[in-house]
Amino acid sequence: MDNPNIKLAKFAGFCYGVKRAVETAKKLKQENPDKNVYILGELIHNTDVINELENLGIKTIYEIPQKGNGICIIRSHGAAPEVFDQIKNAGLEVVDLTCPDVKKVQQRAIELAKNDYFVVIVGRPNHPEVMAIKANAELYTDKVAIATTIEELAPYETLIKTHKKVGVVVQTTQMVSSLNLIVNYLNTIAKEVLIFNTICQSTAMRQKEARELAKESDLMIVVGSKKSANTTHLAEILQECTKTVHIENDLELNKEILKNARSIGITAGASTPQTIINNVISKIKEDKT
Repeated sequence: MDNPNIKLAKFAGFCYGVKRAVETAKKLKQENPDKNVYILGELIHNTDVINELENLGIKTIYEIPQKGNGICIIRSHGAAPEVFDQIKNAGLEVVDLTCPDVKKVQQRAIELAKNDYFVVIVGRPNHPEVMAIKANAELYTDKVAIATTIEELAPYETLIKTHKKVGVVVQTTQMVSSLNLIVNYLNTIAKEVLIFNTICQSTAMRQKEARELAKESDLMIVVGSKKSANTTHLAEILQECTKTVHIENDLELNKEILKNARSIGITAGASTPQTIINNVISKIKEDKT
């Protein structure tokens, strides 16, 4: 890069699962120009990408129509099994673009539920990925809890002690620190704890590399949607290391943010397109000259 004071993380921007989902959605429309192509919920947490898909004729819907025709895409976060049935019953063809790593978490949760474990999901309760994992586990058990802190898990303590066997899975974009916190607590109250660390490799590498970059930076800039779990976690982790700002795009940058920063590190969430990252770098170069 021309400016030695700006370093971009290698693991910044689209991960494999997101790239696959976006490219497949576009290809589906290209191959089926006369068919309706819908996505149930935002394919990824990025407004620019959603708008681009809309312009191609790929519509984001938030409710399944009673009757319809065409294709309905399940986004990378996955969906509850009943959602697949509802789409089919509405007369739409289902195309499942759930990230393969998310699928693995769902399968692990199902295995635990089938084997009579109390299932603990380390994640955000209202996140679509977590809601889908929970729905899959609940096909086989009603003993499911979601938490990222000990306080959130505390109400289940008596149930867990009674059940004795606890199985843990993790939202793919969670922080390792949250997993460790929950596991340490469970080890004090449960007789048996079986842990599946299902944080995806891309997330783990992104967080590790960003930490290293933060050690040599006066300022870290995290680029990506405020709705994106992996992006907000990146910002949380880096705030402990150095001055950090989380922006959605270059429009949120100003000279005040960049003031006195001699070395700037940049990373981006898994749903941030390369064009947005490039715009941020260009804006920094303009403002620093």
